[in-house]
Amino acid sequence: MDVSSTGLRVLRQIAESGSFTAAATRLGYTQSAVSRQAASLERSAGTALFERRPDGVRLTPAGLTLLRHARTILDCLTAAERDLTGTAPRTELVRLGLFLSAGAALLPPALTRLAVTDPQITVTTTEGTTPSLIRALRAGSVDLAVLTSRPPHRPLDSESPRLHTETVADTELVVAASSTGEFAGRTTVDVDELVAAAWIAAPASNAEPLLGVWPGLPGRPHVVHCARDWLTKLQLVAGGFGVTTVPSRLSPVLPPGVGLLHVEGAPAEVRRVLVARLPGRPSPAVTAVTRAIVSTA
Repeated sequence: MDVSSTGLRVLRQIAESGSFTAAATRLGYTQSAVSRQAASLERSAGTALFERRPDGVRLTPAGLTLLRHARTILDCLTAAERDLTGTAPRTELVRLGLFLSAGAALLPPALTRLAVTDPQITVTTTEGTTPSLIRALRAGSVDLAVLTSRPPHRPLDSESPRLHTETVADTELVVAASSTGEFAGRTTVDVDELVAAAWIAAPASNAEPLLGVWPGLPGRPHVVHCARDWLTKLQLVAGGFGVTTVPSRLSPVLPPGVGLLHVEGAPAEVRRVLVARLPGRPSPAVTAVTRAIVSTA
């Protein structure tokens, strides 16, 4: 095979972002340049590497095989560049991905623990939805990811080999509402009362569900504000501009003016927090970061 490092980077970014367009944006290329690189890779491999589906682009089994080798090759090139330029890191780096509400409750205590037990480890973080972080793990863009799963807790994706996961905790989904608004002074709410509520939710796509609306709502939600940032969502809640769902684990970091309501009249919505990585023997640094995260439960 005759492939370039650019082609391998394009392969990795397509695997992570799930589309040619998003890969081009993240790499700073035109979409036609990404398409040419993808076509060149397939010609060199002599087989299809990409499968175009309604929800985006996925790698074929052959594409996943090449991706596994691409991760190793690109990591070696990065290490070689550092050696040649004399910029080899003095610490062990772990790239950590977290789903959108995990950082506030899990990240500070985990990093505080690591600073004491493993000061030689440097952690960099990125946020994303669980589906996007799974793609990032598969692509090798993150070493470890904190993800969320809902019952019956099936495998996180259909690709092989399965990701290695470790449970951090199970947490109940609740509704955040203004302490001085319609639900002031209450700790519970009937699901039927939420049908007419104004909701604050994260934008949805074909591959990712609407985040922030009660999953078992018996009716079409009335979404008045769309925001991914949790500080924005919770400050809107505090101001009485709507309600949103949050994991109960966020209760210690809620801003003033926000209360939590347990939902009655519907099955409990429990979410499992997981730490996931690629299968195989982890590095000592990845093991240490995993241990620090699990210890926060």
